[in-house]
Amino acid sequence: MQLEITSVSCETMALAHSIARVVYAETSGRSLRVVEALTSMISNFAQKNNQPIRDVISNKTLFESLNSDSIRNSELNVDANKREFQMCVRVAVRMLHGKLPDMCCGATLFHRTELLPNWAVARGYIADIDGILFYA
Repeated sequence: MQLEITSVSCETMALAHSIARVVYAETSGRSLRVVEALTSMISNFAQKNNQPIRDVISNKTLFESLNSDSIRNSELNVDANKREFQMCVRVAVRMLHGKLPDMCCGATLFHRTELLPNWAVARGYIADIDGILFYA
């Protein structure tokens, strides 16, 4: 295994932290697998819709946790030193450097299994990873 040292600018790190907060709020950092999948989905959504990542991660329709009435909204204020959050940051940095393969089978939408948004009713999901369903 070859290690590669990558320099990360302050701007990239700030964006990685913003991505990580949303990913953590939606996944609670349950596992590396679901964090990588949701981060991949963010990248897929941005590419498909030709939107900057910053716009994607502020989309309240896409991320329920961004809504102030969401039970997950408080998770956006996670302690930056928390181990699970740091995992989300590392995955976000990998994605921003183009080093994260598509871990969600091309998905551009998702929801947690305890929710069923209207858009998901007539669709079939393509991946179920740790309680999060992914859709193309």
